[in-house]
Amino acid sequence: MRIFIVYAHPSEDSFTRHIRDHFIRGVESAGHSYILSDLYKMNFKTDMNEAEYLREAFYSLDTPVPDDVLAEQNKINASDAIVFIYPVFWSDVPAKLKGWFDRVWTYGFAYGLNRSMKQLEKALVMVSAGNNSEYFDRTGLLDAMKKVILNDRLFDRVKTKEMIVFDSTSRELPERKFNWDKHLRRAFETGAKFWQ
Repeated sequence: MRIFIVYAHPSEDSFTRHIRDHFIRGVESAGHSYILSDLYKMNFKTDMNEAEYLREAFYSLDTPVPDDVLAEQNKINASDAIVFIYPVFWSDVPAKLKGWFDRVWTYGFAYGLNRSMKQLEKALVMVSAGNNSEYFDRTGLLDAMKKVILNDRLFDRVKTKEMIVFDSTSRELPERKFNWDKHLRRAFETGAKFWQ
């Protein structure tokens, strides 16, 4: 199986980067292949220009899709599954990843009649979060995050979808050190058992 990993974190010195690396080790240990888009390292352009906006606003297939967007769409259609790995920023994805969705989920590809995006077998969303699970449950934010990413952005574009939250990862929390190995073990095991 081939997995497309979309990774969004501005720093290499992050727990999220460790999640990514351990997940990839798990994927490789199971004999699967992957493609990685590291959006910050790629300096992926996140803002639509006017032509892109008008293409979407008027559902026009006449305006060409930019090459960088086509490259991401080709990675999707060359894969069996998609995985998003990112930190929670204000109960959502980082702006870089939001811009990726804005530009890559184009009319005729991700939505509209006769869309060309294949339906992927599986989607996994792996997020690092500073707050603990109790906070997300008490505030209802986890349900809100799942609705946005799983029900709206991924919708019927994948057959099965799941979100995993690696909580209490803020540097000032004592739980960070306690959870470190447990979280990374889970990331590895998730990669190793991804298709089971």
